[in-house]
Amino acid sequence: MRILVTRPQPAAEKTAARLRVLGHEPLVLPLTKGISEPDAVREALLQERFTALALTSAQAVHTLALLAGDLAPYLDIPVFCVGAATANAAGLLGFRKIITGPGTGEGLAERIAVELAADPKLRILYLAGDPRSPEFEAGLHRLAVDFRVTQIYRMVPLDNAEHRLQSILTKTPPDAVLLYSSETAHRFLNLPSADDLTDLRYLCLSSAIASILPATIRNVAVAATSDEDSLLRLL
Repeated sequence: MRILVTRPQPAAEKTAARLRVLGHEPLVLPLTKGISEPDAVREALLQERFTALALTSAQAVHTLALLAGDLAPYLDIPVFCVGAATANAAGLLGFRKIITGPGTGEGLAERIAVELAADPKLRILYLAGDPRSPEFEAGLHRLAVDFRVTQIYRMVPLDNAEHRLQSILTKTPPDAVLLYSSETAHRFLNLPSADDLTDLRYLCLSSAIASILPATIRNVAVAATSDEDSLLRLL
């Protein structure tokens, strides 16, 4: 199958490599790119009072990686990661106390609340991006978790997405598209050429993403759990 990959780089190329191993042909169409703000991380680590970190994206881990040796004093504090991919990336940075959530912001908030019951002194520093889903912070508020938010990266749209999509459609029309976030789904659906792609298989990382798709798209599947392994099993 020819699979349209809408993730930003470098994650898109990692997914493409996995698809090739599985015998598929990846068609990479990043719609956004991450702009890291490492100085914001440094300032937050020095000024905020916290005992644990929360990460809801691999892009946040990528920004942390830019701090290199500055991370050494923090490698033994708990790090709450939204899912396995983020947890694996944090482990590669040297963090030693990683708590992995179920792949959703709401689920991660509930996991933190459980840990908070055992350690009431937990204070969470959430290293976040813009834009981001509100469900994690809403869950923390609902569960009365003490936390602070620092924005450490921005996702900005890439130019010429419509032209790049048209080029792909002309040369190698895809059979399916992978959607990893609500923001990406909105951006993809807003491309003029996407109006003609209602017959594709739309494979979504979560039901929240699938809910964005219009009723004219009927071939939709949702991963059983919010991780890439589960998403690729839909193929």
